[in-house]
Amino acid sequence: MTVRRGPDLRGLRYTPGFVRPEEREALLRWLTGVQPLWELRFSEHRPPPAGETQRPLLRPVYWLGTWQFACLGYYHPPKGTLHRAIAAEPFPEPLASWVRRIERSVRTTFPPAFVPDGWCLNTCLVNFYGHTVADGRNEDRARVGDHRDFEPGPVASVSVGARAWFQFVNRQGRPVHERWLDDASLLLFAGPTWKDQTFHRVQRVDRHGEPLPPAIPGFSTRRVNFTFRWVPAEHVGTWATLPDEARRDVEGYVRTLAQGSPFWAGALGDRGA
Repeated sequence: MTVRRGPDLRGLRYTPGFVRPEEREALLRWLTGVQPLWELRFSEHRPPPAGETQRPLLRPVYWLGTWQFACLGYYHPPKGTLHRAIAAEPFPEPLASWVRRIERSVRTTFPPAFVPDGWCLNTCLVNFYGHTVADGRNEDRARVGDHRDFEPGPVASVSVGARAWFQFVNRQGRPVHERWLDDASLLLFAGPTWKDQTFHRVQRVDRHGEPLPPAIPGFSTRRVNFTFRWVPAEHVGTWATLPDEARRDVEGYVRTLAQGSPFWAGALGDRGA
């Protein structure tokens, strides 16, 4: 008799109710003051490949810890490490508290081989899931296609708002593990099965639920996701040290960020802009 084994679940952990009620309230207050960017995928010095056209990202985003601009190519080791991750605002509370709890959990529950030396959570992508609102028509922007996270080590995903249907899929796009990610939940994944051998995606987000802050012109948010990862310190640069070409590609974004962020206003001053 052949025994069919399921996927190795040692590198996968789901925690409902991870976000405490008082943290959720503090988070919503913080989100009210955030000014997400709707970045373009390419730039003047990194134009679209043949057969592609310039386009905005599917949804507004914000980064904490380090910022990875889409038009600079994101962080993609081993070759895509230079001038990809730029120091950004530190984690506010309650995110800083989440990071401390997550790092302790990872080190006590995951196999040591899944946690690289020096690993910590120093970058966070904040994704705003919802729909555009224009001319009386709504276009849903609450999904993410198949992709992998290339930052080394465990990844932590915290969900706030409407629940999302999340899938790990093989290279043929067939699900190997799937589940709902509920409001206030944490999903941790690490190791070869979940980081190297599979992709993941968000298939849909429930349409029920309260609109979430911040106010984004032409967009209504019903889920906010915080994805924490690790970029080794030697690969994290600053706005001041970006090459001139890369700086010109993202200067408009940084000036927009500086309008609502003392951190980015200070970064502009450091560069002498």
